[in-house]
Amino acid sequence: MTAVPETSPRTATRLIERLPAVRGRLTEQAPLAGVTWFRVGGPAEVAFRPADRDDLIAFLKAKPADVPVTPIGVASNLLIRDGGVRGVVLRLGRDFAGVEVAEAEGGGREILCGAGALDVDVAEAAARAGVGGLEFLVGVPGTIGGALRMNAGSYGREIKDVLVWAEALAPDGTLHRLTPDEMDLSYRHCGVPADWIFLGAALRGHPDEPSAVARRMSEIQQARAESQPIRSRTGGSTFKNPPGERAWQLVDRAGCRGLRKGGAQVSEKHCNFLINTGTATAADLEGLGEEVRRRVREATGVELQWEIRRIGVAADDDAGTGQGGGR
Repeated sequence: MTAVPETSPRTATRLIERLPAVRGRLTEQAPLAGVTWFRVGGPAEVAFRPADRDDLIAFLKAKPADVPVTPIGVASNLLIRDGGVRGVVLRLGRDFAGVEVAEAEGGGREILCGAGALDVDVAEAAARAGVGGLEFLVGVPGTIGGALRMNAGSYGREIKDVLVWAEALAPDGTLHRLTPDEMDLSYRHCGVPADWIFLGAALRGHPDEPSAVARRMSEIQQARAESQPIRSRTGGSTFKNPPGERAWQLVDRAGCRGLRKGGAQVSEKHCNFLINTGTATAADLEGLGEEVRRRVREATGVELQWEIRRIGVAADDDAGTGQGGGR
């Protein structure tokens, strides 16, 4: 059964009328702030939840070539600007969140997971199956799709250390299976074009006792709770660690711990985290981040690079497109 698009009379030039019919759901002017960890940001011009892989592939093949598609996960490391995101914002649902254990070629086990699967769910499935080496995923808030997009990691490990292959759709809907070498993975970097959409991956660990794996996961979760403001409205680590440096130490050295702009604040607990104290806008958060970068540059000579992905347009910007993707 083909879905009837949910529409809004507010839109003058309606993108939704240019889009192909789908079996999933198309929603005009879909609110996004509520799905982000920061709880800020404007709407999607059109949001798309495909029914399944075939629905997504058919949509990509049939949509106008000039319409951008921006995939987002649970938006744990993402800042959506106040003007929202132009084009189509893609969110993968339950059909893309499967996690299963499979026998690997040459012995051992692999975890096969959809791009919409939560990192913590993948880590827990591995633990139950007696597969070690994926414990670090409990320290990575977000989905596997986002983890692939930024080669996410925590506590000394990252996706490239455990990745066997990833599947992704090119903008024309063609499916590709990629090896880690083909993806050009490095620290918080993935060389796969930004307009490709990850569908899933195979991750490899090593045999281990489930109780030992669970214990290490618990230790990571405890360390994270003690050192990070996980109960605040935050977006995870704000800046990448420069070579040989720790971003939080540079931010602290520049006197930015607790710094505020509007409703945004640099966390007192861990100053590589920005938090929404309750009234922040996306502009507050991004502006505060840029002020931190300026102060660190002046105090230390180091140019901090954003780790949080920022997409969409400012509230007063009627042009432009959302780009990138977030976990």
